[in-house]
Amino acid sequence: MMFWFIVSAVILLFALRFRYPYLISEAKYAGRIARSMYRTTKYLKSRPFYTLLDRFLDSVQKHPHKAFIRFQDETHSYVQSDKQSNKIARSLLRHADLHEGDTVALLLGNEPMFLWMWLALAKIGCSVALLNHNIRSKSLLHCFTCCGATVLIAGAELQDTVEEVLPALREQGISVYILTDHVTTEGMESLTDKIALASDEPIPADLRANITFSSPAAYIYTSGTTGLPKAAVIAQLRLWAMAFFPSICGVKSDDVVYLCLPLYHSAGFGVGFCGAIERGATVVVKSKFSSSQFWDDCRKYHITVIQYIGETMRYLCNTPKRVSDQVHNVRMAIGNGIRPEVWRTFISRFGHVEIKEFYGATEGTLGFLNYAGKIGAVGRVNSFHKKIYPYALVKFDQEQEEPVRNSEGFCIEVAKGETGLLVSKITQKVKFAGYARDPKQTEKKKLYNVFEKGDVYFNSGDLFRTDHENFLYFQDRVGDTFRWKGENVSTNEVSDILTMATSIEEANVYGVTVPGYEGRTGMASITLKKDHQFEPDAIFSHVTTYLPSYARPRMIRIQDF
Repeated sequence: MMFWFIVSAVILLFALRFRYPYLISEAKYAGRIARSMYRTTKYLKSRPFYTLLDRFLDSVQKHPHKAFIRFQDETHSYVQSDKQSNKIARSLLRHADLHEGDTVALLLGNEPMFLWMWLALAKIGCSVALLNHNIRSKSLLHCFTCCGATVLIAGAELQDTVEEVLPALREQGISVYILTDHVTTEGMESLTDKIALASDEPIPADLRANITFSSPAAYIYTSGTTGLPKAAVIAQLRLWAMAFFPSICGVKSDDVVYLCLPLYHSAGFGVGFCGAIERGATVVVKSKFSSSQFWDDCRKYHITVIQYIGETMRYLCNTPKRVSDQVHNVRMAIGNGIRPEVWRTFISRFGHVEIKEFYGATEGTLGFLNYAGKIGAVGRVNSFHKKIYPYALVKFDQEQEEPVRNSEGFCIEVAKGETGLLVSKITQKVKFAGYARDPKQTEKKKLYNVFEKGDVYFNSGDLFRTDHENFLYFQDRVGDTFRWKGENVSTNEVSDILTMATSIEEANVYGVTVPGYEGRTGMASITLKKDHQFEPDAIFSHVTTYLPSYARPRMIRIQDF
């Protein structure tokens, strides 16, 4: 009897697997989301609010000597990182006169100090603005100003960058600290020497006693789809959502995460660093992605989880083949932007690595995860997920750059297989925090009366389509930005910089596709000023001075209107 029961059960499982091939992966996905929601609800009810910093401090108590950060040949345990962040916090309390609720801007590369600095500022109740260390001059000043920071902390190698905007910072009364032992420039102070002299005693929790789930934890910059970089407000609750994402992917506490994406982006900071804190895992910090050193690092540090963007996966696939290509412990890759052909090549060459392709905007209200491993997809329509985070794909007019509405004034959902604009509902539970000190741009991201009078949706600015199996595929981005080398480029910003050149009257910048590369690279269509000639050397110098490498137009068209 038992034999036939087992046989029947096996047959039933095979039948279900055949009829519903993604049943098991969907069940795991739903279960992980449910666990994350349960823990979020628990933290929301706790008094005081249980923050990601509290999670880190619990890990310090639980496994103090476990490796938390590995960088080059250095290893820093959880307790060492805790003490180092205490020293930083005490030096800032004494010298920068910081208080709960203040905002501090960080201009640092990928290094342990970046992570310790965030922990230190969190301990005294400050929010942190994560500045892109590639930007210069006008763009840097714009990003600093829009976050409302009163203090700027920069790496020693970025002192020259800060000096370019120092007069403007001094006019605003901003305190500027450089991570070095000695500074001679007026208006700047050294910080490393002060940290070295500070105590590593714990920071009293009452210094951050008023932090709630809606308090800003960080400001992360994004061009989104509407112009100049804006400081997306990452509240404490939103930070938890980012931190839970690796858990939903299946990352465990004994994993070692390779952090080679920029820490000023939400992927590196929110998913990589904060995700490791939530898991109690180890992070290996790389100052900059290197395709030639990537797999050697994975073997050296016993990496099990990597992060990627589409470009980095292509770079890895383009490296010379080696006999050791599949000699590593990497079991999972989390990221976005990988093309189907690169996906197939990567798995074929480097062995079975679970690719967790996802979609999510820094300031957005929802994200997708390809939990089933369907090559090319960013996620799958899941009824459980959609009930929690309502969204739709609606018809979009490319010429008018706005959603198509019916005779009643409501948006129209696209049919399966058609491309549509992703919009997600803003509710009391699913909020859109918007951009710091920029209500106009915050409002531009909202759509009203989408399906009924009074509803409000977040306009992602991204186009998707679904296939017959309900898998979602990213199609394109709308608006005045394009993506190149993993960065969002504002066409308006580049145009403004170009027209500052002596010989250029007008500039129209747009992104163009390049075969074999992800995203779009910059093309500038320009007109010259009367009685001026095109000056390639001068324009090259101008562009390289004021724009980061990823934003520089690769092609220029000279037109006579």
